[in-house]
Amino acid sequence: MQDPLTILVAEDEALIRMDLVETLGEIGLEVVAAVADGRSAVAKADELRPDLALLDIKMPDMDGLAAASQIIELRSTAVVMLTAFSQPELIQRAVAAGAMGYLVKPFKPEELRAALTVAWQRYSQLRAEQQRSRELEQSLADRKTIERARGVVQDRLGVTEAEAYTWLRKAAMDQRISMAEVARRTLQA
Repeated sequence: MQDPLTILVAEDEALIRMDLVETLGEIGLEVVAAVADGRSAVAKADELRPDLALLDIKMPDMDGLAAASQIIELRSTAVVMLTAFSQPELIQRAVAAGAMGYLVKPFKPEELRAALTVAWQRYSQLRAEQQRSRELEQSLADRKTIERARGVVQDRLGVTEAEAYTWLRKAAMDQRISMAEVARRTLQA
């Protein structure tokens, strides 16, 4: 069985905050923190690394949009804005901050569940794409390093391109390290 998603709630109105915590529990999500302002939300997100942060926009000390930007920079938590305001300017600011969802109060529990589920799925897809991008960038960098090392081996040993690749592969197998690491060591020598 999969663990429930963990949620951070930031809502300045105590009754709404308590109602949110109760509703989230009823729909099968685990609230790991409930705070009353944006600054506390950022601190708890940094400390607890919840899956999702549900942030009110209008809060004291630091508004939800500023908190959203800082939480998103942590790269560990998807953000959904929760507000009574539906002005296009606020929606655009939420999008610019990186929010994965925007829910207008009042809402029904099933609307909350849907918004959080979509936000989590979008965020998970984005993280997977970012990971694939990092892996491709690393693969390309490794390939370039191997190509440079191949040229060095060719020059030093006076061998053909194919023989230089064979030499790098054999060194990698003998040392039980990657060809890229052999290439880096070859270039440093």
